[in-house]
Amino acid sequence: MAEFKGISKKINYKYVLVGLLIVLGLIIFKYTRIYLSGFLGAATLYVILNGWQKYLTKKLNWSRSISALLLVLVSLIFFLAPLTGLTFMVIDTISGISFDPETIRMQIGDFITTLEERLEFEIVTTQTLTILSGVGTNVLQALGNSIISFIINIIVILFVLYYMLYNNDGFEKAIKEVLPFNEENKQILAEETRLIIQANAIGIPAMAFIQGLFAYFGYLFFGIDSPLLYAILTAFSTIIPIIGTMIVWIPIGVGMLMGGDYMGGFMMLLYGFFIIGGVDNVARFILQKRLADIHPLITVFGVLIGIPMFGFWGVIFGPLVLSLFVLFINMYRHEYVPGSTAEPRIATRYKGEQQVKMLRNLFMKKKRKIPD
Repeated sequence: MAEFKGISKKINYKYVLVGLLIVLGLIIFKYTRIYLSGFLGAATLYVILNGWQKYLTKKLNWSRSISALLLVLVSLIFFLAPLTGLTFMVIDTISGISFDPETIRMQIGDFITTLEERLEFEIVTTQTLTILSGVGTNVLQALGNSIISFIINIIVILFVLYYMLYNNDGFEKAIKEVLPFNEENKQILAEETRLIIQANAIGIPAMAFIQGLFAYFGYLFFGIDSPLLYAILTAFSTIIPIIGTMIVWIPIGVGMLMGGDYMGGFMMLLYGFFIIGGVDNVARFILQKRLADIHPLITVFGVLIGIPMFGFWGVIFGPLVLSLFVLFINMYRHEYVPGSTAEPRIATRYKGEQQVKMLRNLFMKKKRKIPD
């Protein structure tokens, strides 16, 4: 009886401790939310670089501090610095544009009036066009706030990444201890997380670079002013759900048509539709063979969720968070719901690899049964 009371008391203390952890966690989250992108960025780079950290420390016997510092510098030079440079270039160029809302409103109004006369249908009212009066100020304010948050989170990424790499074994052990899964599912979670991060942190930027490159050649060929700037904007727009790069090359083509360059505008629109848009399907097919294939709906809604939460970083971390959420649901169903047919995975490529391994093992077993 006394032993039962002792166990019951221990359980009560456990729930009290869990409650305190939740309360303190919510307080900490409230005041560190602005740095959340930095923590997620560090975790993303950690998953990508941790294999190199283990190789340097265990195979080459480097000290933890030196190897961690080297990998932080590598991430800064080859990932963070180029990304920061491109962001600064876009913001600097856009901030240098002189916004004249009244002129823009009149030009758009004339264009819409012409369409309405031909279609005999009212598209936009005059009151709607007055919204453009504050466009310039709002854009610049948003850019200013984004760049400050961007710089702060870059610094957070560097510091957090260093200490995660320095104590990588202890970090992974602590994570595995608190996961409410058996050892097999813990290993599956580690594999799936690595594939999800690769698909989002490598696949999305790779797609953006490829489409931006093809867009640059097109803008250069058709004589568009500032082709590099528009190519970068096209690359960034690849993450916008549904419309994607059309938000850049359609206004360029329409602008050329409105300026009287009918042939150039028409060819620009064709190039955008067949080349800039078409390369998306080809590149995506190639990348899916190298990286995990995450469902398109996860990417679309991940971006929609991520941008309000993380700003610029939401392009990568939104789909990542949503992918992990779906993965946790599948793992919960697989482990705790009796009779569930859910698989504890969402990465299509890994499922395919598992099927290949199963067929190979089945073939080898049958081969062993064949008498000599």
